[in-house]
Amino acid sequence: MHISKYLILLLISLLSACTFETSKTSSETEVSGKNSTSIVTQNSDSQLVKNLVENYLTKTPVDTATTLTIPQAKQIQKQFITEISKNLGEIVGYKAGLTNPNAQQRFNVSQPLRGALLEKMFLESGAVIPAKFGSRPIGEGDLIVRVGSAEINNAKTPRETLKYLDAVIPFIELPDLVYSQDVKLDAPTLLAINVGARAGVLGNPIPLTDTDEWENRLKNLNLEILDETGKVLVSGNSSSLLGNPLNVVLWIKNSLQAEGKQLKKGDLLSLGSITNFFTIKSNTTIRAQYTGLTPNETVEIFVKFE
Repeated sequence: MHISKYLILLLISLLSACTFETSKTSSETEVSGKNSTSIVTQNSDSQLVKNLVENYLTKTPVDTATTLTIPQAKQIQKQFITEISKNLGEIVGYKAGLTNPNAQQRFNVSQPLRGALLEKMFLESGAVIPAKFGSRPIGEGDLIVRVGSAEINNAKTPRETLKYLDAVIPFIELPDLVYSQDVKLDAPTLLAINVGARAGVLGNPIPLTDTDEWENRLKNLNLEILDETGKVLVSGNSSSLLGNPLNVVLWIKNSLQAEGKQLKKGDLLSLGSITNFFTIKSNTTIRAQYTGLTPNETVEIFVKFE
């Protein structure tokens, strides 16, 4: 009789324990599901690229937010560039974005972002283009340097990179943020769309030489963006480019090498925004004036928007 009582109590105890564990497992599963991070699968990855490319080519803003990590964004960018290069030609250089510490802080990153420049992105000074040249078009005052030798891949310091650059080129970059203004941009989102590379206006190449004078010129030039009335819209100094434009050159070189890639002679390197962005408006002319790039002379390039 006593044995039966003990067996019954033991059975009740075991049943209670099983019920508790089942409830606990169910609860843990529910909590885990709530906290899980959505992962971009191969299928969703491909669909995202397709959507971004379609909107980019049709100049239609993307109105859906996407959550990506930096590694995911790099893979998206690679596929994105492959697709748009079918229309815009092969890679002829690279651009650095977020080269200003304030911009890095705003986007919560500790280094710039890199994109690719394609051959059909470039226009000559004086070009006339639609104001709606992209999904979400903007403008900025920029600067390009041209690689003169593949030996630049052996450079260890910013100053050493100057030996292997053969020209500096005034550049009004005309980026495309692709996403609508209602979508908050973060670093991975910007990286995925090739750091906004769309178009830009080039001036004439100015030969560079490996001298302290040229390094000082590059570090201390001023740039003003003016409208057709002569009003200064935005301005800046080249020191905003990681403190020294040659720091950006070295960073681009190092970031490529970290991925097993190398710079080659003739590559164009866009060093980032010297000025803040400016708004694109129809029936306007925008001029970029560089002071300090050449002695006793202001270098100017311009573009007209229909």
